[in-house]
Amino acid sequence: MSILVLAEHNNKELKSSTLSTITAASQIDENIEVLIIGFECEEVSNELKNIKLVKKIIEVNNDKYKNPIAELFTPVINSLVENYTHIMAPASTFGKNIMPRLAAILDVSQVSDIIKVESPDTFIRPIYAGNALATVQSTDSKKIITVRPTSFEPALSEGGNAEIEKLEFNSEINITEFINREENKSDRPELGTARVVISGGRGLGSQENFALLNDIADKLNAAVGASRAAVDAGYISNDSQVGQTGKVVVPDLYIAVGISGAIQHLAGMKESKIIVAINKDEEAPIFNIADYGLHADLFEALPQLSAELDKLNTIQK
Repeated sequence: MSILVLAEHNNKELKSSTLSTITAASQIDENIEVLIIGFECEEVSNELKNIKLVKKIIEVNNDKYKNPIAELFTPVINSLVENYTHIMAPASTFGKNIMPRLAAILDVSQVSDIIKVESPDTFIRPIYAGNALATVQSTDSKKIITVRPTSFEPALSEGGNAEIEKLEFNSEINITEFINREENKSDRPELGTARVVISGGRGLGSQENFALLNDIADKLNAAVGASRAAVDAGYISNDSQVGQTGKVVVPDLYIAVGISGAIQHLAGMKESKIIVAINKDEEAPIFNIADYGLHADLFEALPQLSAELDKLNTIQK
């Protein structure tokens, strides 16, 4: 039994989602190899080399793989699957784009978004917006699996000395061309891995009012999220959406501001360690899962919270 983990990275740094996927893989078998597809990605290989759980790194380094285009990455993975029983990737946009294509080529059923490993062929995954858990057993000879990163601790980057094998792969496929990438750059923590998240809903009323959340986020070193209603209203970009059709977060502290608590949103944050809800509607469903609830007008509560945080920062200084 051997496992191939597809690394998610930006050619310079490894994404933490890959570390969590490696941890999940280690609960299946200890024979773990990691595939890096990219361009000038030697730093990523060196970072992976230090992970004790990783036995071998396969590096495919070519300028055509500078950007993660699924149509180009999938043939590379498919050329290697013969050597593995399990092929795993994070259940991120990256993994969700590539792994279904691979499963279709191999004519197997993908096991998606697992949160627990029961055995090498049996896994637990959430269904019905996280309101139920399904135990899934795969009888396919090749198991294609995506892993929910927030459900597994990141593998430690220490104690390893994995072999690095450089592989050349020549593909004639040129059906897809990378045009450009638009990213929202921020000094705040990444939403999917932040320890503190503050999210706003339609109750904020406008894009300008999200500045109230940004102020709190800066003082708490938090990531800023949003409900789908806020995203659909144009208050914030869709890469900040938390929920069933957005990102799943499991921070130490989740602050929901002006969010009613639709089931689709709860699916993306209800596993947070501590949930704080601020809403003027005392019947809002978000209060049913909140550890702490504040029935108040957010436009009064947030400035007060900001002022109290300023006092704490002054005391600490």
